Amino acid sequence: MEAALLGLCNWSTLGVCAALKLPQISAVLAARSARGLSLPSLLLELAGFLVFLRYQCYYGYPPLTYLEFPILIAQDVILLLCIFHFNGNVKQATPYIAVLVSSWFVLALQKWIVDLAMNLCTFISAASKFAQLQCLWKTRDSGTVSALTWSLSSYTCATRIITTLMTTNDFTILLRFVIMLALNIWVTVTVLRYRKPAIKAE
Repeated sequence: MEAALLGLCNWSTLGVCAALKLPQISAVLAARSARGLSLPSLLLELAGFLVFLRYQCYYGYPPLTYLEFPILIAQDVILLLCIFHFNGNVKQATPYIAVLVSSWFVLALQKWIVDLAMNLCTFISAASKFAQLQCLWKTRDSGTVSALTWSLSSYTCATRIITTLMTTNDFTILLRFVIMLALNIWVTVTVLRYRKPAIKAE
């Protein structure tokens, strides 16, 4: 029973994450605008994903407990390129991507570096959520922000709380997922609150 629950959580998380950012990317492409999206939020989220993935790889945790993160990073990079494209200059994304790539190698240079980065990872990821919330509070318009993407993120955090308890039982990782679950729900509710009704064409 325990193995079946673990398998269900792992594979459902991977399935959800495979399409997690697609509603958001689709909304941006359809609107040809990144209105409502926070660039600092996306960059902080990318940094958090990268650190978390590197930490799990460094300590040799089971791949099924973190396999969704390469998928999420790839989708976030696509979303980052979309934001810069619709803001007028996709080349501006180059320095950010270069920093992320170099960080992957720097993090594994010393054990204390990856440990420190992981301890800061929760704050980085939380900051990304607050940056998106701040953007929504400021504009009072969720624009192209996808409530579906944020609600799916809440689901994956909930399943990862279960899988962490059943496998590594790593307190740092568990705390991160609990905090991210609460913040993802908060962002989802805020997106729905500021959703503007669609104007029907005459």
